Amino acid sequence: MQEHLKVAFFQTDLVWEDAKANRKNFKEKFQELPSDVDLIIFPEMFTTGFTMNAETMAETMDGKSVEWMKKQALEYDIALMGSLIIKENDKFYNRMIFTFPDGYIVAYDKRHTFSLAGEDKVFEAGKEKVIIEYKGWKICPLICYDLRFPVWSRNTADYDMVVYVANWPKPRIAAWDALLKARAIENMCYCIGVNRIGIDEKQNEYCGHSAVYDVLGNNITPLRPNKEQIEILTLEKKHIEYYRNKLKFLNDKDSFTIE
Repeated sequence: MQEHLKVAFFQTDLVWEDAKANRKNFKEKFQELPSDVDLIIFPEMFTTGFTMNAETMAETMDGKSVEWMKKQALEYDIALMGSLIIKENDKFYNRMIFTFPDGYIVAYDKRHTFSLAGEDKVFEAGKEKVIIEYKGWKICPLICYDLRFPVWSRNTADYDMVVYVANWPKPRIAAWDALLKARAIENMCYCIGVNRIGIDEKQNEYCGHSAVYDVLGNNITPLRPNKEQIEILTLEKKHIEYYRNKLKFLNDKDSFTIE
């Protein structure tokens, strides 16, 4: 078990529907990272932007972007996570890919497809919640619109951190800020939200507001909105354990089954 986990996440613009250009941009940013980072987090659909053009932009699990993630993980001895458009069994998924340093992959498919943008008409909704165990930390991976549905993220697995990757637009950024904080407080965990910046081809504007909230709901990140930044934070197991043992709020959680 590792008591500390050093996490880096990229708040950045994305090149619309150009996976090669986005991979190149992220690769260049790797040079700015210290050698002891454990995990890198990219935004939602980090190779394409939030496009509904799945037929053209989808890759497979043995495609270039997944192979690129595996290559970076092996080269830098680091884990990476971010979502991609994946085609599998003739269906499209907004899929979070978590790549371990040895190239092993765990995947999570976005449960709540964003009907306001027609995502539900293009992408298959995920059916399973996933908990990733990495260096003694239990991580719950979720994607953008999942943030609005607290039942799905409820901490019934004693996870240590929940991660939301997103293309969350500026007009609704107040909801993003409030809900990230709420997810940290109600689940007594670190809550990480990684959002993009810039304006996409649909003229949607994104202002970032990427953040890490601790167990008490404190924002422990100094990121500024609308600015391309790499944030590196060291998370501490003792912070989680101390407040869970002291306050014991999770002991009083309701029991339920999701159908």
